[in-house]
Amino acid sequence: MIRATKLRKAYGPLVAVDDLDLEIAAGEVFGFLGPNGAGKTTTIRMMIGLLKPTSGTVCLGGHDIAREPEAAKAITGYLPDHPFLYDKLTGLEFLRFVGGLYAVPRRELERRCHELLEQFSLGDRQTELTETYSHGMKQRLALAAALIHQPKILVLDEPTVGLDPQGALDFRRLLSELAASGITIFLSTHSLPVAEELASRIGILDRGRLVALGSLHELRRQAAEWPAIDARIESLESVFLTLLGPARDGAAAGASGEPAR
Repeated sequence: MIRATKLRKAYGPLVAVDDLDLEIAAGEVFGFLGPNGAGKTTTIRMMIGLLKPTSGTVCLGGHDIAREPEAAKAITGYLPDHPFLYDKLTGLEFLRFVGGLYAVPRRELERRCHELLEQFSLGDRQTELTETYSHGMKQRLALAAALIHQPKILVLDEPTVGLDPQGALDFRRLLSELAASGITIFLSTHSLPVAEELASRIGILDRGRLVALGSLHELRRQAAEWPAIDARIESLESVFLTLLGPARDGAAAGASGEPAR
């Protein structure tokens, strides 16, 4: 459903994403992790067509985002880390506006708007301006907008940032429901518990390179192979920090001309 092949983005001598290869199956929830500056948002922006790669390709549902952007975007929903809402539109008006951009038929659009507003607990606030919404309500409305055209793929960049504990819990429940409905979810997050709870497979990016890929069980097994690492390692946080250590040591060794470990 999502395939990135030799995806690369360079800004002069700085390589933000370095020959990334990824393949994500239909209906999979894929967690995309990495420290600040790892290249996660750059990858996502190339994936959805907001940023042109230096080289490589991205296909969404079999459509090359560079060659068939309209077809690729027609089956993809995107929630950025800081979604933009029009403050002077009501929640209902905003969904109608976004649905119009995707050419959703009017009768279908009205049905979808009201269904999503109820699903996301915004039905009683649908006629109020979005500028009056709390941060959590804005996040839910932005996710509803990303789903208005019934996409097969949902790309999320830090969707729980700034949410209070209850809001984050509600959001995770919504994502679980969406995953159960068969939508392919690409989830970039700093919240390791969110990734651990929702993702069936996880990729860890560091300095533009994919340093680990697999299920949590497989990542635990990789982490346990390193000497001086507790074999009882369990949490994704421990796995994440463990795997980043060798990756950074290897990068440093490579930069100095020594063999990477």
